[in-house]
Amino acid sequence: MKFRTARHTTELNRIIDFYGRVLGLKVLGEFRDHQNYDGVFLGIPGESWHLEFTVSADAPAHIPDDDDLLVFYAESLDEFNKIKERFIANKVKYAKPKNPYWERNGITFEDPDGFRIVISLIRKP
Repeated sequence: MKFRTARHTTELNRIIDFYGRVLGLKVLGEFRDHQNYDGVFLGIPGESWHLEFTVSADAPAHIPDDDDLLVFYAESLDEFNKIKERFIANKVKYAKPKNPYWERNGITFEDPDGFRIVISLIRKP
């Protein structure tokens, strides 16, 4: 099974920069004027998941909630620290997590649409 999450935005270029350059995902594909939508697929090549962001003349109607999270797991402390440093260097807004688990086990930021993402470490048994 493969997984895709899709979200509409008014900030497509800022989203591409945020999830691409800052977080480190790659553009896996994109489309222009597909039934009045432009969009991009971002992820890690070879993985079975990706994020899709679209933009059109219609504005999104969703409202971010503090518990709406995308959680990304770094595979090492070095990777975690590098991602965290990129977020800080790019002045990405830190967000205090609503769920205390994420304050103990990661760092939370807001994307350009106000949705939260958590960077955490994979816990090895």
